[in-house]
Amino acid sequence: MMDLLNKKVTHMKWGTGTITAQDDAIVSIQFDEVAKKFVYPDAFELHLTIQNEQDAAKFSEMIVEKEERQQQKLLEQQQHREQAQKKEQKRLQYERLATNHKLHPQSQLVFWCDEEEKQAVFKDWTLFSGAMKSGQNKGKPNKAVRLHQNSAVIITARAPKTAEQDRRILGLYMVKEGFYGKLGDDGFIPAHSEFRIQLSEQESAQLYFWNYYMNDKTPNKMAWSTGKYRYFLNEWTAQILRDIYSLKTNQQEKTNVKLFLQHFCKVNQISINNISPRSGVLASISQ
Repeated sequence: MMDLLNKKVTHMKWGTGTITAQDDAIVSIQFDEVAKKFVYPDAFELHLTIQNEQDAAKFSEMIVEKEERQQQKLLEQQQHREQAQKKEQKRLQYERLATNHKLHPQSQLVFWCDEEEKQAVFKDWTLFSGAMKSGQNKGKPNKAVRLHQNSAVIITARAPKTAEQDRRILGLYMVKEGFYGKLGDDGFIPAHSEFRIQLSEQESAQLYFWNYYMNDKTPNKMAWSTGKYRYFLNEWTAQILRDIYSLKTNQQEKTNVKLFLQHFCKVNQISINNISPRSGVLASISQ
């Protein structure tokens, strides 16, 4: 608030006066024959003019700044309302997805990690599903729409210049609590706060991806030509967890894998005591 006490002003009706009192809402002005009170600062935009040009210029700047602050406040309020509306819409979407979810037999995700991603995934515990390559959504995140509360992400890789059959499993994680692939607008798939497994090189060397995976259309073929990910049977993921449990020698690690397996089987409605033998392409060939 600008100090206007004792400043000379002009009113279109009352003539020249002197400001005798001022607060955040009211200015009192003594004219020749009468004392008047005016709403501050509105009256200066309608009825009053400060006589001193420098004071008048400063006051105009103050009014402009005030209006800008008010506009900014209104904009922030509008943005807050819009954000609240979006949040509520998303909450309703979450509720509908949670209520109407039907368990899909292939709601797990196998991810192909390149060398750079291998360095980051077990540090950040998140993966990017990639971008659309063509069509009207080109460049936008490629949503893994089947992912739900029951979904795990299996992380795989193969060394450069090696055959596809050498693809190995590096680890896996359940998706983050509250994550739904249909609503994953940014394409990132974060990990659950608890259910995460990173395998050692020695353990990974015993877990070949193609021991578990088989394409019904090409049951004897081991090929992954395009795409960062593909969907994976729930039962196959249970097989992987079972085999990881068998690999572990550290008791605490075995306990953690067992808890993971129990949780996974529960949310995917799989009997932990009746997990089928692995039957991927490699496993079938070796039989």
